Amino acid sequence: MAVCQNSIFHIFFLFSSLLFFSYLNKAYGTEGTFASNIPHTYHHAIEIQSLLPTTTCSEFSSRHRGKKGAVLPMFNKNGPCSPLSNKDNIQKTINHTQILIQDQSRVHSIHSRISKKGVSITPEEVRLPANSGSSLGTGNFFVTVGFGTPKKDLPVIFDTGSDLTWIQCQPCVGGCYPQRDPIFDPIKSSSYSNISCSSIDCSQLRSGTGGSPSCSSSTCVYSIQYGDQSYSIGFFGQETLTLSPTDAFPKFKFGCGQNNDGLFGKVAGLLGLGRDKISIVSQTALKYKKLFSYCIPAHSSGFLALGAPPSTAAKFTPLLADSRGPSFYFLNLQGISVGGKNLAISPSAFSVGGTIIDSGTVVTRLPPSAYSAVRTAFRQAMTTYPSAPALSILDTCYDLSGFKTVSIPKILLHFAGGTDLDIPPTGLLFAQSTSQACLPFAGNSDAGDVAIIGNKQQQTVEIVFDVAGGKLGFGPGGCS
Repeated sequence: MAVCQNSIFHIFFLFSSLLFFSYLNKAYGTEGTFASNIPHTYHHAIEIQSLLPTTTCSEFSSRHRGKKGAVLPMFNKNGPCSPLSNKDNIQKTINHTQILIQDQSRVHSIHSRISKKGVSITPEEVRLPANSGSSLGTGNFFVTVGFGTPKKDLPVIFDTGSDLTWIQCQPCVGGCYPQRDPIFDPIKSSSYSNISCSSIDCSQLRSGTGGSPSCSSSTCVYSIQYGDQSYSIGFFGQETLTLSPTDAFPKFKFGCGQNNDGLFGKVAGLLGLGRDKISIVSQTALKYKKLFSYCIPAHSSGFLALGAPPSTAAKFTPLLADSRGPSFYFLNLQGISVGGKNLAISPSAFSVGGTIIDSGTVVTRLPPSAYSAVRTAFRQAMTTYPSAPALSILDTCYDLSGFKTVSIPKILLHFAGGTDLDIPPTGLLFAQSTSQACLPFAGNSDAGDVAIIGNKQQQTVEIVFDVAGGKLGFGPGGCS
């Protein structure tokens, strides 16, 4: 009888304890502590407010100011530090739905270009500040560089998916879009010259622009169009490009745009960081050895570096070339983990279309089967939180308005060579508001389309492109 009473007591105690801890979990989950009891080794604790645009301007890291060469602060274009932002209305400046729609246009353009039928460092360095250009519609970022003699500093979007560098030029024969700075006037520069239609440089434009050059009074004319229907047409010329007080490149080949329109915001043009002969990577190869890196910030400042030794914390994976898209940077993505669990995804899912890393695409695109596995695992780990309606192409969203801090499963991308990209916390949720925070991944419509590692998942990581060495590295905490 005593044994029976003792057993009943233990059952009653256990039942009471479960009720008590269940109460604590609900109470603290809505009051701002962890709403998940899963081990935090495989989870990130994220403060909800950190997902929203910041209203506080933080200084460019002093660690980068101590480097040789040009070290310029980089800001989010719509952030409080940026000279291009609407500081009085930062929240309303960012239209997340429009960003995603324009992002899809860029992705469609990349998929069209990469058809499945179609794949010793000098101590001198330049670190240029990168500013978020979300008004472009593809979440691109910009840096400020100098053109001409005397030098005119101009903000330009930098893009690893493009090769040609161009800026708007007077007299804007066909029309120019509004920009913050005075439009560059080549007549006022003593170092500008046009490139002849009959030159080899002109004939090589096609591989870097995707369009055949034309002629105007013996001057080479370029034309380039982007996925969101933005475009630039103008004279192909040579000019002195200045990247730091000590690094200037005479006769740098670029486009002097006379007819430009699109969603470029207030910047002056674009800096092409692709692999073609006309890209800045190739044109500065003698000095910088085809080595560059960047760190895209979540809110404040980051950098674009050329010729700088990479972070000692960077881990590398082979950088691949593919004849279907010779200008893009291909990687060998082999697997994905969510919450510490390696997902059962067939290796062929990644090998059919291949994978690129791109500075201009916002949201990472995965093969359909891979995205389905990621979405399922993520949803299983997020059952504590109430769901929310889809946001454009993002179909896994949550209402986190009742929480101050949430626990989000880590997502790791596994690349060849045993190198992982541990997606930073800011790359795990894309927040329209606290009541609509979404997983910023999407599935491709075709299994043969190339997968794309977007800039949302690259934020705060130093991405190192050692093109000559044939490798790409990930350095965590690169912006700080």
